[in-house]
Amino acid sequence: MRALVYPFLVLLGAFPTLVSSATATTAANATPGPGPQQLMEQVTRDMQQAIDADREALAKDPAKLRALIDRLLLPHFDTDYAARMVLGLHWRNATESQRKRFIEAFYQSLMKDYGDAMLQFKRDQLKILPFRGDAAANTATVRTEVMREGKVVPVNFSVRRTPDGWKVWDVTIEGISYARNFRNDFGTEVNQQGLEHLIKRLEAQNAGTAQQPPSAAPAAPAPKPAARTG
Repeated sequence: MRALVYPFLVLLGAFPTLVSSATATTAANATPGPGPQQLMEQVTRDMQQAIDADREALAKDPAKLRALIDRLLLPHFDTDYAARMVLGLHWRNATESQRKRFIEAFYQSLMKDYGDAMLQFKRDQLKILPFRGDAAANTATVRTEVMREGKVVPVNFSVRRTPDGWKVWDVTIEGISYARNFRNDFGTEVNQQGLEHLIKRLEAQNAGTAQQPPSAAPAAPAPKPAARTG
């Protein structure tokens, strides 16, 4: 599922503007913190400066890179909402403990595989398209295009207002939603083996004691990550 998360990291950490100034409305002002455009400009600036200042060390130290992503990107990703959408109907039957464990395991799984994507992205690979939609709405879609091997790949990001400000919760690549993709994969696993099995597998995978199962994720609109050693 590496294909689905890389663009999200790219979006938050490697481009100058997200949406047009039309999002600066009365409704937006009622949302804590900056609007989508101002927020992403801030995140972009902070992330790019942090990486440029310590790129070599970050490339050698996954834990340090992960801590940087947690500090700068995690606050702007709606992990709880994304987890609920991914589990779908199974969320209702989950215990509070299982919900918390799944949210953590799901996020850790994403970051474990895709943290180094930020170090490989080049600015000229991404183009932000003009904003479309109701600036006063509680949700919005940010349309972008990612250039990969001479091919333009449409990548759309779903953002929503929350009590803590605007947050990203889904990315759609060539019409395929990562939340829906994970929901289909995880739903099958839960139906066959139970939610506790899924959570334990993710936890073991994050701890390095289990291998990730094959995925039917779409091709990634990003450069192929460098092979890991060790």
